[in-house]
Amino acid sequence: MQFRAVTLFTFLWMTIMLAAQSPEGAIVGTVSDATGARIAGAKITAAIGELALTRSTQSGSRGEFRIELLPPGLYEVTVEALDFAPLVAQVTVSVSATPTLNIKLQPGTVRQSITVEAKGSSVADQPVETTNSEMKSTAGVGDLRELPLAHRSFANIAYLAPMTQPVEPSDPTKARITAVSFGGSSGLNVDLSVDGGDNNDDYIGGFLQNFSPDAIQEFTVRTAQFNADTSRTNGGSVIISSRRGTNDWHGDLSGYFRASGLNARNPLDNPKGEPKQPFSRENGVAAAGGPLVKDKLWLFSSLEYVNEDASVGYSALSLGELNALAKIASMGQIPGVRSISVPGSVGTPFHDAIASTRLDYARSQRSHWFLRGAFDLNHTGNDLVHQGALPSTGFTTDSRYYSLLLSNQMEWAPSLAGNFVFQASRFHHEKLRNGSLGFALAFPISANFHTTSGFETFGDNQFVTPITRFPVQRDQQKYQFRYDLSKSARNHAFKAGVNFIHEPVLSGRLADNAERLILFTTLNPSNLLAQGQSLAPFFTCDPAAVQPDPSACPVDGAGNPLASITDVAAGGGRFKQSVRRLGFYGQDAWRVNPSFTVNYGIRYDTTFGLFDSNGGNQTQNPAVLAVAAQNLALPHGIPSDYRGAVAPRLGIAWAPRGSENTVLRAGAGLYYNDLAQNGWVDAFRAVTPGITPVSLAAGQQGAIIDPNYHSPYALQASAGFERLFTNNWHLNIFYEHQQGVHQYRRYEYVANDPVAAPNGVLPAGSPNISVFRTDNRSRYDGVAFAVSHRFTGRFEMTAHYTLAHATTYGAVAGELFDYVNGVSDVRNPFGPGDHGPSGEDVRHRLVIAGTLRLPWQFELSTLSQFESARPFTLATGIDFNGDGVRTDRAVINGKQTTLDQFRGTPFQQVDLRLSRNIKINERMSVRPFIEFFNLLNRQNPGNNYIGDIAALPVPAAEVAAGNVTHTCGDAACTVLNPITNINRVKAPGGALGDFFGPGTTVGGAFSAQLGVRFSF
Repeated sequence: MQFRAVTLFTFLWMTIMLAAQSPEGAIVGTVSDATGARIAGAKITAAIGELALTRSTQSGSRGEFRIELLPPGLYEVTVEALDFAPLVAQVTVSVSATPTLNIKLQPGTVRQSITVEAKGSSVADQPVETTNSEMKSTAGVGDLRELPLAHRSFANIAYLAPMTQPVEPSDPTKARITAVSFGGSSGLNVDLSVDGGDNNDDYIGGFLQNFSPDAIQEFTVRTAQFNADTSRTNGGSVIISSRRGTNDWHGDLSGYFRASGLNARNPLDNPKGEPKQPFSRENGVAAAGGPLVKDKLWLFSSLEYVNEDASVGYSALSLGELNALAKIASMGQIPGVRSISVPGSVGTPFHDAIASTRLDYARSQRSHWFLRGAFDLNHTGNDLVHQGALPSTGFTTDSRYYSLLLSNQMEWAPSLAGNFVFQASRFHHEKLRNGSLGFALAFPISANFHTTSGFETFGDNQFVTPITRFPVQRDQQKYQFRYDLSKSARNHAFKAGVNFIHEPVLSGRLADNAERLILFTTLNPSNLLAQGQSLAPFFTCDPAAVQPDPSACPVDGAGNPLASITDVAAGGGRFKQSVRRLGFYGQDAWRVNPSFTVNYGIRYDTTFGLFDSNGGNQTQNPAVLAVAAQNLALPHGIPSDYRGAVAPRLGIAWAPRGSENTVLRAGAGLYYNDLAQNGWVDAFRAVTPGITPVSLAAGQQGAIIDPNYHSPYALQASAGFERLFTNNWHLNIFYEHQQGVHQYRRYEYVANDPVAAPNGVLPAGSPNISVFRTDNRSRYDGVAFAVSHRFTGRFEMTAHYTLAHATTYGAVAGELFDYVNGVSDVRNPFGPGDHGPSGEDVRHRLVIAGTLRLPWQFELSTLSQFESARPFTLATGIDFNGDGVRTDRAVINGKQTTLDQFRGTPFQQVDLRLSRNIKINERMSVRPFIEFFNLLNRQNPGNNYIGDIAALPVPAAEVAAGNVTHTCGDAACTVLNPITNINRVKAPGGALGDFFGPGTTVGGAFSAQLGVRFSF
């Protein structure tokens, strides 16, 4: 402990005394004479007039220079040396970029000027960074303006980078904030910063606050070999720079319009023969910026408003069953309900207001401040209603995000600069039930795999499916203090910084009303009417009573219960944390010679209060007390904050013979991340403030966190080759390896019930315990080929192809960095049956983006994606061989299937945009356009396939016997067809992607969008 304390103190002292990395860019280069001899002592000044900001330095003994902490923009670089003519060049600096500028001075005194072609306006036009070892891509203003963005989200932009892929938006508490998968992950292990401010969801992971594309200046996606300034990610990193005002007033007014007449049907949830669901959507965007005081004070502000009127339509089958349920209610068989209204469709309106305002102030040429405020306010009606559910199961949902960021860039000396960031942010989410009846009725008609919200037909939404145990209320407040320093000295660029986040509120509430869930597994309302079976007994019976007790629930002729009944007690749904996060780092970019650069550094991160909740710690968890009191064969003790997250990083960049157009990169490093709290919420909410905890009784459910907690991390290694050819062809080839260690996993132990808990049985009289451990492992290997080209100003294109493989342990659902991973056999948690492809294992992925400038000023742009099928698991809950152990995988023709053995449907989506720019004068123009999404109207269910073999058209007797050998040839299953190919049991599961937000891996049907943009 003493050694660790001394080490941390020493490293903190180094952090304060040395220099640091910031999310800003830099310029590196050399100064030489006409013969190639290096010039020492030359003065280099970089100025950006629109911000009245300058940075200066001198070339070292080998003529090399580096200028750090440069905000993105176009810089005028002046180089002056004794007895040489001054030279002026222009270079574009992108966010987190380090372009190389090699200057040759001529003898004399006449001022020279050269034009360096501006780069960075699009992902197809990036400079080669010969001193940088990062694997990254940057999307500029050109991409945001010209490419068709189906959902105008972070995800649409990030897909332009290799080694990324779409992933379902798995969190209904953040409307329309889509996710991006890095390295085959679930998309929850990504670090997102905006202007240096933290924008991560600390409960479930992933992105938090949304920003309009019109408020973004540049968007950089880093997939590997991030510098030591980046923390809290073991997947990828996204850095955003917001737009700012300049000395010229400029802005845009835009409108986007969709209607049902421009959309095709989605055959998964609105097949032919049913009324077409009404739909309309309007987006309005206003953005403007300019000088309040020229060369001193600038303003930029944007506002985007979304008005969407969508709906959920009912099929003829659903309407028939819902009307049968309404008739049952009219007969007085549902307590407190005399009538049920059955509409033909249910409106699900969505309204969203996204705003950002930035104020920049040049205190001097060496000191620049800016203040940015942003919010995102959205509202959804009838949230979580689906094609088999009545409106009573829905919610009115409101989400509110606010952030305020203050930043200062200061040049303390010609070779010493600092960057300060303070950010305060708040997120509040609330779901208000459409009704609180105290019960829910669930029929098979609602379990149609078109939803993940639960299988309720009428009554209160119980969130009965595992993936939907999401809060009905969430709050997150953050205060971030960050300081970075940068110092250039001879051949070195020393960097260091500290980042402290105080999060006094990280809280929420799961649904905790007193409820009775009545789940019919085989009978629909029409069946109950035909049989004359009353619903009233199901509301008053005792489900624990033994037949023939008159208080027992109704049974069929064989004595089997007609419904599964679960009573949920009130309370116990709240959790509240207060967390502090501290990280600091040091790094050096050592230019060994003009051709070879070494980037090396080390980072340390730790968290305080990660396992405390509701004003107490895990010693007050009744499950922890039960494990100790009964001396169960489970982990004893409580977890503590991890203090060992020391992350070294090393990267190299080699430009052969000092080339400006060729570089070879390689690197390796450790990356820690402890963002996802959602998996442990059961353990957090078990701590009740002000109440002395009592050990769990027999049969009660509890959750504990393994005391041997270790922050998840990834070991990353990468290597790449980049070349810019003289004919404007740009080639980038790179390989990435990620080894995930100490990732999340859940172990289930059930008392004296081998069927419900295979191999995880506790003694009779014990409670049931879930154990959360950080012991999972994963692996990702991928190689990407990216090419871009500009064709004489008429056409620019970028394309990338990725060949990859991602594996993990995970029982039925295997995801890299996710809380849903389970264990089939807790006695052998790393057995071969639990290992296989991750759910986001995409072997082949191709993305093409580009713009073609046609005659008469028309432009045609595309963002098209193609990828191979993703895997899924076919499971069952049957003990097929009578050994008391439930198999997690389906058995077909006597052979047990494996984890993620099946593959869904390859994904293809072609999006196009046709526009024409109409110039009004030198400053004003109008651009009308039409966009086509999923132009070929391809059905894209992804890997969203039915995962329970019992729900497929197969003989029920074979399912019960645990060995399925036939499929049903007719509705009554009197005709049997042998399964000669295992893929005969595949069936698409529905349009899940549109449920928690716009579909990503599950693409929507063809749609068109009209729009117009006025610019000045």
